[in-house]
Formats: sequence, structure tokens, C-alpha cells
Amino acid sequence: MKKISILLIGLFSLGINAQGIIGAWESYTTSESGEKLRNVVIFADGYQVLTTYDATTGKFIHSNGGTWSLEGDIMTEKVEFHTDLSERVGTELSFQVAITDTTIQIVGHDKPPLTRIDDGTPGKLQGAWLMSGRIRDGKKQTRDTRRPRKTMKILSGTRFQWVAYNTETKQFMGTGGGTYTTQNGVYTETIEFFSRDDSKVGRNLPFTYERIDGQWHHKGLSSKGDPIHEIWSIRE
Repeated sequence: MKKISILLIGLFSLGINAQGIIGAWESYTTSESGEKLRNVVIFADGYQVLTTYDATTGKFIHSNGGTWSLEGDIMTEKVEFHTDLSERVGTELSFQVAITDTTIQIVGHDKPPLTRIDDGTPGKLQGAWLMSGRIRDGKKQTRDTRRPRKTMKILSGTRFQWVAYNTETKQFMGTGGGTYTTQNGVYTETIEFFSRDDSKVGRNLPFTYERIDGQWHHKGLSSKGDPIHEIWSIRE
């Protein structure tokens, strides 16, 4: 199967500013061997992630992402991780793009346009977050979010993705994602892809969540069944 390396990094349209980009977008393509592939992009304020996976089985194919900024019809991304081309980490790439209320197209690109999944609602945790600590045995352990080794979770209004990577070594450690809901203090993930273990695809993972002093406290059982109490801080 040919690995897909789509780096979507730009959006523009008359009447649509950068804030209108926030949310999730998707397109479908076909691999050389005939599998239907789903490409999903999540845009948060200043950060974006693209992932490609098998639309039927959830088999993980590719992911990349980083920061983005918009000037006119040119979007520029600084790459923070790339599963196929680690040498791109730290580089900046720019594209001219066109966007409507419901579609995105890179100008001069022969891939199908992306269509909007959501606009950053209704989920209550939309944004880009960094793992900033854990509570173990009742004790809080903090993590410096400025260090190169990062675990980021980026959410639209309906979709989530976590990514573990190192911007200094250019190493990609893993990722997973799918859909989520936030209802009555319960945050529930439904896994659609998981780079480390395809067998987790389709599982629902419920967690309790609170926002305390601007931080997201995330408690429950991991995909391995281990108890966790994670603390996430919004990425600035």
C-alpha cells in the first residue's frame, strides 16, 4: 500500500477568516491496492493535525502536523512531526488554498477537496492541549510542556487525536484518534485508529472530566485497562 503524505496547511476564502477554519475536515481517497482511505484534519487555534487511515478497518497509514498561520490566501505550517518524512520536522511549508463554508481545496492540488465535519462544536474540550501532569497515589506530578518531548491532544467539536513526538530528535512515538462526546461530566472516546494496536479500533472509552483552573483533569481507565488521572493544559 502506498503511504499517503498529504500535508494540508492552508485555507482562505472571501468572508471566512482564520477563526472559520477551526474544526474538523475530511476527504476520501483510494490506495493503489484499492482500499478506501479516510483523511481527517483537525484545526485548533494555531495547531493542526492530519491523519490518513483505512476507512473500513481503521488501519493507521500516516499522520503529520504542527503550527499554522494565515496571511491572505497563503497558509504556512511549521512541521512538528511527520510519520513518513522525519526530515521535514522543523521546516516550514506554504500553500495557496481556497475555502468555502463547506469545502477546502489546495490550489493546483489534484486530490479531492476536504469537506467540513464540524466547526468546533458541540464538544466542550475543543482546542490543542499538552499533557502537563498526572496524579499518582494522590500526589501531583508535573511535566514541563516546553520540552521537546510532547504529548498533544487536539480536539474539534466532535473529533479527537493524541500524538506523542519529539521535536528535537524528530521521533514519532504514536497516535490515536476518533470521535468524542462530553455529556454530564463524562468524556467518551470512540477509537477509529490507533498506530500502536489496530485491535483497539471500535472501542469506547469513558472518562470523567473537569476543568480546574483552566486545566483539563482526565480520569478513568486507559485502552490497556490501567487507571489514569491525567492533567492537560491548553496549548498557547
